[in-house]
Amino acid sequence: MGLAVVRDLRERRTAVSAEELAQFEVDVLAGFVLARASAGLADGTIRSDVGNLEQIRGWFGRPLWEMQPADADDYFGRALRGAASGTRLARSQALRTYFSFLELRHQAELHAMTGLVVACPIDEMNQPRGRKDAKLRVPPTEAEVKTLFTGWAAELATCRKFAPTARNYAAARLMADVGLRVNEARSLDLSDIKWELGPFGKLHVRYGKGSRGSGPRERMVPMINHAGRTVRWFIEDVWGHFGGDHTRPGAALFPSERLGTDGAGGRVGCNTLRGGLAEAVAAHLPGWSGRLTPHVLRHYCASQMYLSGVDLIAIQEMLGHRWVATTMRYVHVHRDRVEGAWLAGQQRAARRLEGLG
Repeated sequence: MGLAVVRDLRERRTAVSAEELAQFEVDVLAGFVLARASAGLADGTIRSDVGNLEQIRGWFGRPLWEMQPADADDYFGRALRGAASGTRLARSQALRTYFSFLELRHQAELHAMTGLVVACPIDEMNQPRGRKDAKLRVPPTEAEVKTLFTGWAAELATCRKFAPTARNYAAARLMADVGLRVNEARSLDLSDIKWELGPFGKLHVRYGKGSRGSGPRERMVPMINHAGRTVRWFIEDVWGHFGGDHTRPGAALFPSERLGTDGAGGRVGCNTLRGGLAEAVAAHLPGWSGRLTPHVLRHYCASQMYLSGVDLIAIQEMLGHRWVATTMRYVHVHRDRVEGAWLAGQQRAARRLEGLG
């Protein structure tokens, strides 16, 4: 019996172009989605996994099959160092599942094209620790948010520091009405208010959250949900109390009450806006004290838009999400939604039957 030729598994056998590899990567991801669907996973679960993989791929900048343990150390140890444990665990699990798929279905093809031996970069040493379930930011109801802002607005007539309180109120309204992040709100300039654009006017968000290395992602946010009315009131009735020069280039929409060394008003800080919201919640919606943050108001905005019939793609564009899978995690339907829809259907059926009597 002759001996078989033994070849080094790391040897690259067939040269392929960058275009062929890119197309193969797309095909592999499509096969991964189909395989997970065949396993009976819910569409939302599959979208979440793909969203996590796309986030890692955007950071890595190369096909994920090239990822080594050192790359995973860098990603989870640096890029995601301050991320919530649920985010870290979800990304880790998605990566593990994807590499299992590669090893089972495409090990030979990848070796033939690249010479690489597929091996998951997550091991016992760098596996993120913690609970698997991410924290849900379920927002308050529309009635609760209305109670908060009604009480806060009434406070403006008697509060000791009108201008800072009114500024914090207006910024929080923008978070709840159009889903701005706290840093996006504090970074707005007066010149970013584009009254002439669209039927409601728009906010030019120049410092939207970007992916790793991509820098800020700009977007235009329509001032719906009466956001334009809030902004106009703040500029006309409140802004002048800070003593700034509205003609100065880069004048902040939400100034600080502290003047800079040049005598010009500075820009309010994120922690000041967070603290102002926390104080208002404690005073006017105590049941949410310690839980209603600027980011929860952003979730509230997304949920209310969805319940009002706005499609997910429009909400994604408004919130500035790169992936619609991220937007889906912002939408929360309260428990009585299904019951309400069922009752409405029963009422419609009853009205139809009345016409037959």
